[in-house]
Amino acid sequence: MRTAATSHRRGRVVVVTGAGGGVGRATVRAFAARGDRVALLARGREGLAAAADEVERAGGEALVVGVDVSDAKAVDDAAQQVVDAYGHIDVWVNNAFTGVFAPFTEVTPDEFRRVTEVTYLGYVFGTRAALRHMLPRDRGTIVQVGSALAYRGIPLQSAYCGAKHAIQGFNESLRCELLHARSGVRTTMVQLPGLNTPQFDWVLNRMPGRARPVAPVYQPEVAARAIVHASSHARRREYWVGGSTAATLLANAVVPGLLERYLARTNVDAQQEEGRPEGPANLWSPADGAHGRDHGAHGRFDDESTGKSPQQWLSRNRGWMGAVLTAGAAALAARKLTAPARG
Repeated sequence: MRTAATSHRRGRVVVVTGAGGGVGRATVRAFAARGDRVALLARGREGLAAAADEVERAGGEALVVGVDVSDAKAVDDAAQQVVDAYGHIDVWVNNAFTGVFAPFTEVTPDEFRRVTEVTYLGYVFGTRAALRHMLPRDRGTIVQVGSALAYRGIPLQSAYCGAKHAIQGFNESLRCELLHARSGVRTTMVQLPGLNTPQFDWVLNRMPGRARPVAPVYQPEVAARAIVHASSHARRREYWVGGSTAATLLANAVVPGLLERYLARTNVDAQQEEGRPEGPANLWSPADGAHGRDHGAHGRFDDESTGKSPQQWLSRNRGWMGAVLTAGAAALAARKLTAPARG
C-alpha cells in the first residue's frame, strides 16, 4: 500500500472519492486493472483497507487517504497528499454521497444539510481541489458521478435528488468556463441507474420497509466501466448508463408531467421491500468505521442484477453506429434508385 514517496510505476494517477464501497469500490478496481495508481478517499477504515488490497491485487497501486468530503480543507489536504506521493493528478472522480429515504417533511434540517454537504458540496470541494493541481498543468479530467435523478426527482429522496440536480447545474457552469478559457482540463458527468450497492442498508431510512433500488438493477461494475471510459473520453458532456436511465431522461424531456404522475403512483412502493435496515445509517459516521465492517461493492440484490448494459455500449459507440446507419441508409437509397422499374 502506498503512503509517501513518489512512485515510478506507469499508469495514470487517479483519485476516487467514496472509494470504500459500492460504485467507488468497483471503480477503483477497474482503474487498478489498467495499472493505474489510485488514491482512495473515504471516511471508513475497513472499506478503505479492503479496497486498497483489491487495488494492489488487480495490478494497480493504492494510496489510502481518510477524509470527509464535506470538509473543504480536508479535501484540499487530501489532494496535496496525492500530489506529494505521485507528482500530479490525472483523473479525479467525485462519487461520495449519503442520503435519507423519507418524505421531505420527515427529514430534519440538519439531515438535509448533511446530505447536501456530502453529496453536493463534496463534489464542489473535490472539483476545486482537483482544479488547483490540474489548471497549472493545463491537463486532467474530472468525472462527476451522477444519476438519472440529476434530471428527474422522485419521491422519498428529496435531499439526494436536490444534490444531484445541483451537481448537474454546477458541472454545466464549470464546463462553460473551461471551454471559454480554452483549457485542456475536461469535466464530464456519468448518469447512473439503480445499482446493487450496499447503500440501501446504509442510508437513513424512515420508510415502513427496507430500502431498495428501483428495478431494473445493475451491478456496480457496469457503472465502473462507464466511469473509466468517461475518464478517457471527457470531451463528451455526459454519459447515460442503463436503459432505465435513458428511458427516464427521454420521458422527462418529452412528457415530464405524465412521468411525474407515474412516479407518484409507483415509486414509493418501488423503493422499498419487506423488512427493516440491518446496519447503522452512515449519515453522520461511516458504516465501515472503527466498529463497522467492510461491505464491499455489492449489495444484497445479486440475484436480480445484471452486469451488462447494451444501452451503454450503444452510447459509447453512437458515432460509429451513426456512421453505420447512415451508410446503410445511403446504400439502400442507392439500390432503390438503380433498381429497374417494374412494369
